[in-house]
Amino acid sequence: MHDIRMIRENPKAFDAALARRNVAGCADALLALDERRRAVATELQTAQTRRNDASKAIGQAKAKRDEETAASLMAEVAAIKERMPALESDEAAIVAELDAMLAAIPNLPANDVPAGTDEAGNVEVTRWGTPPTFDFAAREHPDFAPALGLDFESAVAISGARFAVLKGGMARLNRALGAFMLDRQAARGFTEMMPPLLVRDEAVFGTGQLPKFAEDLFRTTDGRWLIPTAEVSLTNMVREKILAEAELPLRMTALTPCFRSEAGAAGRDTRGLIRQHQFDKVELVAIASPEQSDAVHAEMLAAAEAILEELGLPYRRMLLCTGDMGFTARKTFDLEVWLPGQQRYREISSISNCGDFQARRMNARYRPAGEAKGTRFVHTLNGSGLAVGRTLVAVLENYQRADGSVQIPDALIPYMGGITELRP
Repeated sequence: MHDIRMIRENPKAFDAALARRNVAGCADALLALDERRRAVATELQTAQTRRNDASKAIGQAKAKRDEETAASLMAEVAAIKERMPALESDEAAIVAELDAMLAAIPNLPANDVPAGTDEAGNVEVTRWGTPPTFDFAAREHPDFAPALGLDFESAVAISGARFAVLKGGMARLNRALGAFMLDRQAARGFTEMMPPLLVRDEAVFGTGQLPKFAEDLFRTTDGRWLIPTAEVSLTNMVREKILAEAELPLRMTALTPCFRSEAGAAGRDTRGLIRQHQFDKVELVAIASPEQSDAVHAEMLAAAEAILEELGLPYRRMLLCTGDMGFTARKTFDLEVWLPGQQRYREISSISNCGDFQARRMNARYRPAGEAKGTRFVHTLNGSGLAVGRTLVAVLENYQRADGSVQIPDALIPYMGGITELRP
């Protein structure tokens, strides 16, 4: 959500920032609507003031037995009262239209975000690890993992495409990954949470999925939404709140199922676990002051990278360009893990700083130390630490063996009850 006052003060800068995101400028349309709103508000305020003044004058005229003046004033008050509902209705309609326009505009990119139209414009920042070499042809996980307990056929019979059943050691490995990630993030100072999986419209609006991305979500018959990520529940923990500056930053983590109706472009990643309608993810969310948010962003990036490094999974860090960032982000780093079966890096985590964009939608603020009355909007940050299903894919493919078995990374053995491998 954007501040109309900021747009009013520098409309050219606002449109220029949108142009970097390949979005057409709209400051003129917004300001024209804002001008109408302010004109109607002024007219309404003038009418209210005159109504109050005239009402007082009626009493004064009656006290002087000036019935002619009293009658004239009463007629004027009646006319004002008749006019005011229309003005109030006009104001409400203009405000709703203005809010809807503002809510549909993506966040403005940070100054150091590279310009670009799509993922081709993303910039590689660094790499960690060396992709493994095998003395056999590396396979993609759908080609060997079914023998280890990855069952797509049963899932299709139960739920349709883009679902999976994990059995035996495969299910335990998935559980081990989630527990391992959650323990590591809690040890880094993120408070473990268990949030609701069903949320109201206001929550999904607050984090930016509504209204633009409603088709990407699953909705229940009673009007709630299944969370596409725990970001929705965790970030809304500060909705409509005023925090003390001393409380910041807040750091939260949660391991939850996630649900996405639109699981990727048609025909892309239709095999395997890369794009599923239901998947587990360890989410990281932080609430910070504007002065803290860049440093917290770096902390969250390090927290996600540490998981990959402890698991021994090669990855690269990408700075997303303006055309590839999410709707709510002002700056995003993607972590892409190496998948030997595909012989390429694939996204496993996005760590985003949203600035005050979500906070304005949620009315989430804090009171700076030493200030009795003034408040400022917090900054919100979120990221995966990590997506469990994609990490499972990365472990299967990077630790695969010629005989179809998979070695368990050392960091996960305690979570596997001492099991060191999965065998067909």
